[in-house]
Amino acid sequence: MTGYGKAESLYGQDKLVVEIRSVNGKNSDISLKTQLIPREREVEVRQLISQKLQRGNIDLFANVEYAQEGATKTINKQVFLSYYNQIKAINEELDEKLDYSGLINCIVKLPDVIEIQKREVDVDNWDQLKSCIIEALISITEFRAVEGKKLEEDIRGRVGYIMDHLGEVEKYEQERSETIKTRLTCRLEELSQSLDRNRLEQEIIYYLEKLDVTEEKVRLTQHCKYFLETLEGEEFPGKKLGFIAQEMGREINTLGSKANNAEMQKWVVRMKDELEKIKEQTLNIL
Repeated sequence: MTGYGKAESLYGQDKLVVEIRSVNGKNSDISLKTQLIPREREVEVRQLISQKLQRGNIDLFANVEYAQEGATKTINKQVFLSYYNQIKAINEELDEKLDYSGLINCIVKLPDVIEIQKREVDVDNWDQLKSCIIEALISITEFRAVEGKKLEEDIRGRVGYIMDHLGEVEKYEQERSETIKTRLTCRLEELSQSLDRNRLEQEIIYYLEKLDVTEEKVRLTQHCKYFLETLEGEEFPGKKLGFIAQEMGREINTLGSKANNAEMQKWVVRMKDELEKIKEQTLNIL
């Protein structure tokens, strides 16, 4: 959703400039930060932006850059006198000789002393302003497309990392089962001299089944595949990808709670790290 687009159009001797900026947002939040758009045209502009950009916090700026030649310039008398009186008062305190010609040249260069009379856009040139807005929308759409390709590559890579990390987890499952079995047996032998071996085996099997992560691995693999299918197959998959990422998180958390193995926990933490980055990135997908 993040993007920037700009369009320019000659407006007599001057230049009409339209800029559109967007950042992440759950809905379409549009701000028209200009007085050039006639009030009766604002709804039309908002609909145009919403259709093109779908979602995001979107700001539209439009202004006229006035040419120096032919522009009507006036001196703001109040601002000029304010500067003049302040400088004169300071000069009197310093008891210096005042160079009036140099002072005037200095003051007219200060901010807001010289004003350029601005013309407002009227209905006659609305079509020109609308065309400029459309060009800016095309520009920001192209910007989004380029950034979207980079974003897609990054997300695909991170989902791939999660699946690779899941493969690393599997390497420690047999070791984990043997460790748990040995620990339980040793602990029970400490507590009692006479053990029912059949009952002991049943209890160990029950305990290992509770810690079995096969279902979590299968579901996480399915979620990862579904995530990639949605990313590729849908036009505006952003919200759906967010929901899938939540399901991926549930399976990874369950894996971590059942791990009971230091090395497995390390790979689970790596998966969580990649998933958090994926969640951040999905916020920027339409």
